[in-house]
Amino acid sequence: MENRFVINIGRQIGSGGKSVGEALARRLGIRLYDKELINLAAKESGLCPEIFERADEKESHNRLATLLGYLRAPFAGDDGGASDVLSGDALFKIQSDVIRNIAAREPAIFVGRCADYILRDHPRALSVFITASEADRAARICVRTGCTEAEARQTMAHGDARRADYYNYYSMRTWGAAGSYDLCVSTSVLGIEATAELILRFAAQKLDLKTDL
Repeated sequence: MENRFVINIGRQIGSGGKSVGEALARRLGIRLYDKELINLAAKESGLCPEIFERADEKESHNRLATLLGYLRAPFAGDDGGASDVLSGDALFKIQSDVIRNIAAREPAIFVGRCADYILRDHPRALSVFITASEADRAARICVRTGCTEAEARQTMAHGDARRADYYNYYSMRTWGAAGSYDLCVSTSVLGIEATAELILRFAAQKLDLKTDL
């Protein structure tokens, strides 16, 4: 276990959290796992990646509403709602197993997917939440997608609500709350590379990493 550690990154939409993760991965010489987990989970389960993509960070209150509707009318003859609820949790379980298997065999960086909660018992884990000012986030989304500022802000509001719903549902913690993470940092203060350097210094202390810093 000496060389195995994990850094789990939660992030607001447009905060540059994935870019920070990529910078950390380059500096540490380890792999970053993000949407690639969907393909790995699909391969592990024999299911189509599209199934995981549809369930990826979906609004969990919709699952609850569907379940409540099923409980109110269990003999209505349409069991699709209950299947959706069960399949969502089953897909999360499959993806969780993939994350645990990766963490057991190699050092890695995970972006999103409740990895900090899934790996809460890992002896060498660091959980980080990346944020940024609304102006910086909107600007980053506009550059990436070519949308208007108003559209970017709508994307931020919807995307953050969806991520919070998913995280809160599966982890029973509060997405974005300082108490849910080891470190919360804003890229608006330092930028991507300097934020990665700050996290690396923090990780060196918490995880006892041997770095050149």
